[in-house]
Amino acid sequence: MTAAFALATSLLWGLADFGGGLLTRRFPALTVVVLSQAVATVVLGAIVLAMGGWSEAGPRLWFAAAAGVAGPCAMLCFYRALSLGPMGVVSPLATISVAVPVAVGLILGERPVPLQYVGILVAVLGIALAGGPQLRGAPVQRKTIVLTLAAAVGFGAVMALVSQASVNITGLFLALFVQRLIGAIVGAAALMVSVHRGGTVLPEGGLEVVRQALPAFSCVGLADVAANGTYAIATRSGPMAVAAVLASLYPLVTALAARGILKERLRLVQAMGAALALVGSLLLATG
Repeated sequence: MTAAFALATSLLWGLADFGGGLLTRRFPALTVVVLSQAVATVVLGAIVLAMGGWSEAGPRLWFAAAAGVAGPCAMLCFYRALSLGPMGVVSPLATISVAVPVAVGLILGERPVPLQYVGILVAVLGIALAGGPQLRGAPVQRKTIVLTLAAAVGFGAVMALVSQASVNITGLFLALFVQRLIGAIVGAAALMVSVHRGGTVLPEGGLEVVRQALPAFSCVGLADVAANGTYAIATRSGPMAVAAVLASLYPLVTALAARGILKERLRLVQAMGAALALVGSLLLATG
C-alpha cells in the first residue's frame, strides 16, 4: 500500500514538473507557480465545501499552513538557483530534500527493516545521478549552493509537514486546501513584489495568452495537489522514510517524459541513476 501510493506520488510530481517546465518556456516561473496553485486552490475549496470538510478543522491545520509557506519559498529558491548555476549541479543537489522526511520518520520512532535501509541508500544515490550531475567544468557560486540547500530543506519540510496535517480523507482535503490557499497568498505577494521591482509577470500577448493556457496551468496544479494527497496516504500506511524515498523518484518521471515527448536524450549518468533508483525502489517495496 505504501509503495503503491508513494510511486503514484512520484508519477504525479514528475508529470507536474514536466508540465511546469514546459510552461516556464512561455511564462515567467513565478507566474506559473502562482496560477497553477490558484487553480488548485479553487478546486480544493469546492471539494471541501461539498464534503463538509470544515468539520475537521483543528490544530493539525498548522502543519498544512506551514507547508503552504515552505512550498512557494522553496520553489522560488530553487528557480533562483537554476538561474544562477548549472542545472546539472542544482537539480541533483536538491534531491537531498528526502533527508528531511526520512529523519523525521526516524525521530518519530519508525524503523525500516535492514533491507529497506539499503534500498534507501541505493534509491537516493540513483535519484541524485538521474539528475545528471555536472561533476566538472561547472563553476558554482556560493549563493547558488545556499539557495539550492534552502530549496531542498523547504521541499523536505513540505513532505514532512503534509504527512502530519490530517488523520482522515476529509481532513486531508481540508489540509491540502489550507496548504494551497496559504501558498497562493505567499506566491501572490511575491508576484506583487516582482511587479513593483519592474519584473515581467505576463508573456507577450498578455492576459489572452494566459487564458488560453489555463487548462495547462490547471493540469499542473491539480497533479501537484493529487501528489500531495497520495503522499499523505502513503505515509499513513507505512514508514515515512520509505514513502519519502519512493515519492522522490519523480525526477526520473520528468526525465522519461522529456525523453518520450521532447526526444531529449538521457546521459549515461542519468541512465545509471535510473537503474539504481529502480533497484532501490524494489528493495524498499519488498523489504
